[in-house]
Amino acid sequence: MRVFHRLRMASEVLPSSTNPLRTAPVALLPPIPLYRRILRAHRRKLPGDMRLLGDNYVKSEFRAHRNVDNPVHIIGFLTEWQMYAQQLEGDTWREERLDKSKVDKMSDQQLGQLYELMQAIRKQELADNDPEFEDNEK
Repeated sequence: MRVFHRLRMASEVLPSSTNPLRTAPVALLPPIPLYRRILRAHRRKLPGDMRLLGDNYVKSEFRAHRNVDNPVHIIGFLTEWQMYAQQLEGDTWREERLDKSKVDKMSDQQLGQLYELMQAIRKQELADNDPEFEDNEK
């Protein structure tokens, strides 16, 4: 994210509370403070097994996007992760469904990652609910 200094004051469009047609700019957090904020939110809000899975996923995503030069990708990446952090801190993430428009915009690689994440979560749920599941895996 080398070009981040140019994007420091990038804004996201959010409706204003006084006039729904006006937009209020919201500055994006720089990558490192955002990364720390997400890990802190995981520590406070998630149970141990979900925290481990979430921390590993966040770390890999931030590492994978470390050298991105496209400003549009950087803004999109930071915006989505900032919205995730806000949802996690506000407990609005529970029972939340993924927006169909976001799924439609995902690449095949992103859909594959989402599928792998779903499988890991289901496997963990099976292990938590059925103690014999771990014995069958070995």
